[in-house]
Amino acid sequence: MAPMINRRALFVVISLSAVLLLGGCSVLTGNPREQANEAISEANERIAEHNDLFEQARSTYADVKESVESGDDPSQERDRITEAKETLQDARGNLEEARDSLATVQDLDVDPEIKEYSRLLTQAMDAQISAEAKEIEFYEILELDPALENNRDRALDLLSEVGAGYEEAEESYAEAREFADSRPNLIEPAPEG
Repeated sequence: MAPMINRRALFVVISLSAVLLLGGCSVLTGNPREQANEAISEANERIAEHNDLFEQARSTYADVKESVESGDDPSQERDRITEAKETLQDARGNLEEARDSLATVQDLDVDPEIKEYSRLLTQAMDAQISAEAKEIEFYEILELDPALENNRDRALDLLSEVGAGYEEAEESYAEAREFADSRPNLIEPAPEG
């Protein structure tokens, strides 16, 4: 039996670090900055859910990989591979919701820097969502051929694409962090309470 691919962990943790856009917020509900705060808060919740599910999917994959590589019958692992795929699909759905929430900031009357920060984060999420779609495709191949006896080349190609996608996402997240770090008044930590 051919061993499963030994791939590196491609886990990109994203979070807006529970930040709120502050600085000059009015206390009136519905003002654009408060709407931006709400969009970012909603995105943070979805991102946290994404990260939990993403980690679960990776954990399941690692367990399956270990089991198959230790000589267990790969066909016995199909259900767990399906579980990992479905968990990643759920995680991806949460990330799509986070991206959609952040995208609403572009339509608000807020500082251009806030819009740019939101755009950079949305761009990073798009790259990650695309990479996760390819990873889901990889899981679909594993469901049909857990030992990758017949689909090894396609699986390797997908993993290369996944790796490049996660690398692009990481670079985009770094760009967003640099943008925010260079503008200390752009974001401030949420008040504790």
